[in-house]
Amino acid sequence: MSNQFASENFINGTFVANAKGFGFVKTDEGQDDLFIGRSNTNLAMQSDNVLASIIHPGKDGRVPEGKIEKILDHANQQVVGIFRSGVDRNVLPSILDPDDFLGTITFIDEKLQEYTYLVDKKGLQAHDRDSVTASTGQFPTVDQPKLLIGSVTNVIGRSDAPGVDILEIVYSLKIPSVYPDKAQAQARAIPQTIDVKAALADGRPDFRDQPLITIDGADTKDIDDAVVVWKMANGHYHLGVHIADVSNYVPEGTPLDEEAYKRGTSVYLTDRVIPMLPTEISNGIASLNPNEDRLAMSCEMEIDERGQIVHHRIQPSIIRSHARMTYDSINKILAGDVAETAKYADLSDMIHQMGDLHQILAKMRTARGAIEFDSDEAEIIIDKKGHPTDVIVRDRGIGERMIESFMLAANETVAEHFDRLHVPFLYRVHEVPEGDKVTNFFEFMGAIGHPIKADPKNLKPKDFQAALAAVAGLPEEMMIQTMMLRATKQAHYSPLPVGHFGIAAKFYTHFTSPIRRYPDLVVHRLIKHYAKFGTGPDSTAAVRDKLPQIGIDTSARERRSVDAERATNDMKFAEYMEDHIGAVYDGVVNSALKFGLFITLPNTIEGLVHISTMVDDVYQYDETRQALIGRTHHHIFTIGQKVKIQVVNSNKETRKIDFKLIDPQTAPMTKIRLAADLQRRSFSHNNAGGRNQHRPGDGRTQKGAYKSTGKYHLKEGRR
Repeated sequence: MSNQFASENFINGTFVANAKGFGFVKTDEGQDDLFIGRSNTNLAMQSDNVLASIIHPGKDGRVPEGKIEKILDHANQQVVGIFRSGVDRNVLPSILDPDDFLGTITFIDEKLQEYTYLVDKKGLQAHDRDSVTASTGQFPTVDQPKLLIGSVTNVIGRSDAPGVDILEIVYSLKIPSVYPDKAQAQARAIPQTIDVKAALADGRPDFRDQPLITIDGADTKDIDDAVVVWKMANGHYHLGVHIADVSNYVPEGTPLDEEAYKRGTSVYLTDRVIPMLPTEISNGIASLNPNEDRLAMSCEMEIDERGQIVHHRIQPSIIRSHARMTYDSINKILAGDVAETAKYADLSDMIHQMGDLHQILAKMRTARGAIEFDSDEAEIIIDKKGHPTDVIVRDRGIGERMIESFMLAANETVAEHFDRLHVPFLYRVHEVPEGDKVTNFFEFMGAIGHPIKADPKNLKPKDFQAALAAVAGLPEEMMIQTMMLRATKQAHYSPLPVGHFGIAAKFYTHFTSPIRRYPDLVVHRLIKHYAKFGTGPDSTAAVRDKLPQIGIDTSARERRSVDAERATNDMKFAEYMEDHIGAVYDGVVNSALKFGLFITLPNTIEGLVHISTMVDDVYQYDETRQALIGRTHHHIFTIGQKVKIQVVNSNKETRKIDFKLIDPQTAPMTKIRLAADLQRRSFSHNNAGGRNQHRPGDGRTQKGAYKSTGKYHLKEGRR
C-alpha cells in the first residue's frame, strides 16, 4: 500500500454491489461491512477488490460509511452471459459505431444488468442466445460509467440446452473444468496397478489381510478412505484409517500438481462432479476399489474406553479393501436387519464394534464441548434433461456419523503428532468467535427468552453447546443454529495451529480426502518429507515459507466451490418451484429482517415473503428480537415460527423464490410495543430500501451465505 493510503482509516476488501447503486466493502478480517453510497463507488463493480477510506465510523447501530479510493483488481475481467446479436444504436454513445460490434451480452446477475456489454469483433463469433464467456478489454470510465467492451472467448452452448445453466455458474466462478494437455497426458501415463514388490521393498507395511472396508454413498466413485476396527486384548479399540496415497501419483511441481492446485478441491454439483484430479487417479489407481491392491497413507490408533487416543502410528502402507459398503447397508446392519447382516456375515461383528467405538468417540467430543450443527441438506432429483423433479432431505444416519467420527479422530491425531514435533505444518483452523457478531447473538438469545450464561468476550465451545441443548426439540432450534453459525468465523487452512472451535479440538488438520482436497495432499507430502529428511532446521526450512500461501489459496478455492454448489442449488430450487406456482406449504421463519421474512420449507427450499405483500398491517422491525411486529394488530413474526405460505413467483435466472403468507392474522399476538425512536427507523412496506438496511438488494445474497455456513465449514469429517 502506498504512503498515500497507509492508515488505519483505509481498508482493503471486496465490493458487494446493490442493484440500487450503493454497496458495501467486505473484508476477511471480521470488520464490520463498510457502507458505500451511490456517489462514492468510484466506478467499482460487483466483487472488485478495492481500497476504501472510512468517512464516518459506525456507531449508534449504524454501519460505518466509506468511499472507494481505488480499484485494486477488476473482478469482471471474464464474464458469462447470453449473447444477443446486433446492437441497438440508441444504447451506444455517439462516438461509437454499431457496425464495429457483433452484439451484446445480457448478464444473469442482476447486479450487472445495469451495464451495457458490447461484444467487439476481436474474438469468436457466437450465435444469438448462445451462452458465452467474454474477456473484458474496457471497463467503465467517468465518461461511460455503465459501458463495458470485450471479446467472446468461449461458446459454452445454447442457453436452453441441458446442463448449460450449470456450466454458466462454473465459468462465472472461474472454476477450471478442462485439464490441460500436459496434465491429462501425465494422468494417462500412470499405471493402473501397483508394484507390490517395489512397495514392500520401500518398507511399507502390508495390511492387505486386515478386513478393511470402505463406506460411502451408493453413487461415490472417488473412494479415498478405508477403515478397520477390532477389540484389543486390553479392552481398547484398534482403529485404522487408511487413506489413498495420492501423493505417490501427483509429484509436486508437475503439470498435474499445478492443475490440482488451481482447482483446490473437487466440486460437487447437481448433475456432475468437477474433480480435482483426472478420473485415471480419482476413480482409478488412487480410488480404494474393493479387492484391489492400493497404496495408502495409514493412521493407526489405539483408543481407550473414554475415547482417548493412547497410541498411534502414521506411515505409508499397502492395503486392500475387502468390501465396498454403503451408508444404507451399515445403517441396516446396525439396526439389526437380518437380511443385510447375513449378506455381510463375515463383517457384521466388526461393524457393530465400529458402531460401539463411534458412540465412545461421540461421547468424548460432546464432553469436551464439540458443537453438533445438524442442519438438513437437500438432494435434488433431476431428469435426463437436467430439470429438477423433486427435492428431498438427505438422511444422515449412524453410518454417516460413524465415518465422520473416524475421520475426525485421524485428522486430530495427525495434527497433534506434528504439532508436538514443532515443525511447519498445514492445519484446518476455526478461531474463537468474537466481536459484534457474538455480542449481537447473545442479545438476540436473551431477547427471545434463551439467555446464554457466558462471557461473549471469553467464549468456550461448551457455551454454544449448552445454548443449543437448551433449545433442542423446540421449533426455533434450527434457526438458532443458523444465527449461531452467523456469529462464528469461517474455518480455513493455516500453518498456525490455533485449533478448531466448532469441534472443540486443540489440534486439527485435513488428512483424509487427498483425492478431492489439495490441503490433504499437502499434508501427505509433509508426512513423507519429515519421514525422509527428519525434523531439523534444513528440513523445516524447505517447507516453511510455502505453507502460508497454500493456506490462503486453498481456503479461497474452497469458498469458490461452496459458492458454486450454493448457486447451483439455488438455481435448481427456483427451477423446481417454477412448476409449483400457487402451491401452499407449511414452513418455518428462517430470518426476520427489515424487508421481510425468509421462510424455509421442510425440503430446505427457502423463499422471501417481502414486507410489501404483508398488507394486513404495517409491520415494523424489532432489531433486538429480529422480529416483524404489526403496529395495529400486534401480530408478531420471528425466527422459528411456523407459518403457511403460497408460492407466488419463482425465477430460475435470478434464483429467487417469492412467497406470500396465508392467514397472517393467525400469527401470535405480542404485548411488545416498539419505542418511538425504533418506530421512526422502522422498515414498513412503504420504505423498502436505504443504508440502515445493511443488506445488498433484498437480502437474498446474505441469506444464501447464512445457509452455506453451517453446511460446509463445521461438518469436517467428510466435507
